[in-house]
Amino acid sequence: MKHIAICENHLFSKTYAKGSKFICKDLVVYVLKDLKAFKLMKDNPKKAYVNRVGITVSKKLGGAVVRNRVKRILREGLRQAEKDYNLKKGYLVVLVARNSAVSAKSDIIKKEIIHAMRVLKMINDEKNI
Repeated sequence: MKHIAICENHLFSKTYAKGSKFICKDLVVYVLKDLKAFKLMKDNPKKAYVNRVGITVSKKLGGAVVRNRVKRILREGLRQAEKDYNLKKGYLVVLVARNSAVSAKSDIIKKEIIHAMRVLKMINDEKNI
């Protein structure tokens, strides 16, 4: 299922201020319990909780092509983490790219996202892969 994007600036600010964070080499992961999760669950056709995801890539990292590439890699890493591990639902998740994310490979980004989710206690049941 596609992620629901965080579009409002106040949700980014709230997640930065009140959320738990974990800093990796290539990215920073912020997680905060979503207060609107129940309403989104009722509106969802599958009647399941979902995470709302926001991705931030600064203009300092490069031009539009570079920033979009980094966003695609971060989005795919999160998608793979959700597929391989049972992530908790009903949270606001914000991924912030750091300078070294530009040259990082997608498998390294995926491993960092999984490690961050494990430290932030976002993984319910680990599957042995």
